[in-house]
Amino acid sequence: MPVSLAELLAALCSIIHSRADLQLENLALRHQISVLRRSTKKRPQLTTRDRLLWVCLSRIWRDWRSTLIIVKPETVVTWHRKAFRLFWTWKVRHGQPGRPLVPREVRDLIRQMCRDNPLWGAPRIHAELLKLGIDIGETSVTKYMVRVRRPPSQTWRAFLENHVSQLASVDFFTVPTIRFQVLYVFLVLAHDRRRIVHFNVTAHPTAEWTGQQLRNAFPFDQIPRYLLRDRDAIFGEEFRDEVRAMGIKEVLSAPRSPWQRAYVERVIGSIRRECIDHVIVFDESSLRRILASYVDYYHRSRTHLSLKKDSPIPRPVYARDVGRIVSVRQVGGLHHRYERRAA
Repeated sequence: MPVSLAELLAALCSIIHSRADLQLENLALRHQISVLRRSTKKRPQLTTRDRLLWVCLSRIWRDWRSTLIIVKPETVVTWHRKAFRLFWTWKVRHGQPGRPLVPREVRDLIRQMCRDNPLWGAPRIHAELLKLGIDIGETSVTKYMVRVRRPPSQTWRAFLENHVSQLASVDFFTVPTIRFQVLYVFLVLAHDRRRIVHFNVTAHPTAEWTGQQLRNAFPFDQIPRYLLRDRDAIFGEEFRDEVRAMGIKEVLSAPRSPWQRAYVERVIGSIRRECIDHVIVFDESSLRRILASYVDYYHRSRTHLSLKKDSPIPRPVYARDVGRIVSVRQVGGLHHRYERRAA
């Protein structure tokens, strides 16, 4: 049968490939013998040229693994990948400065944003940095973010601050008069900014009177969700009916546990130490007037550590060049407020 041209070309290519494979096999074996001869230790001593040779053989010869003895084939693949990375590093940075370094303060800011906002991802942090005028790529933000294995969760402080506006506390404290009469002061405190939303004075407190004071303290659109109080018998059935009618849920503290109502107890202590312990009370109207003066000072002037050293009603911060510093007497001179006023 006559031989076709295609079969003739296939046979010729096979012969050529066989000779090429034979030559490459001889080259590989000779090279390995030379490496073993020059190696003084049990482990073969390979140079950069040796590695490049095997990288090239792995690219042009299909059966290169069959003759490789001195190292594993995976080692040659690793050499090739390393050479590829070095080549592109040289190509990208040849004649160019490369990617600019991210300043340390920016890296610290990225990590701070991650810790303060555990629900944020790289796009949200990147957008916030752009608003601050920091030109940085989103991939760089991802690189310097804080890695956490657990799912993102808010802090307990954030959780409590989100619900603190729904909390209020009530309590009584007593004040003796000059005639040794005992007056009762009813106090309602909102937890969000430590605001004293209502107070009143009486010599004969009743549950009905207390319930009416609670009604006067909160308008219909500002009623809290929870009301913290102790187990004093003065909070009788009429008071509890008034609380239920307003849609407020009572939270009772444990017996002899004032620390469970720490905010209102601390306010009462401040009123005693900073005001009541330094004056003589004549009657109800006298005490009411003194407390009104102190509450105004408490809201507008007195700074609180828990409010970042600000007052419940925020005070302005004056520039140094506004004017001279003046002292304003408050609570009859027991306390002073300092302001800057233009001359």
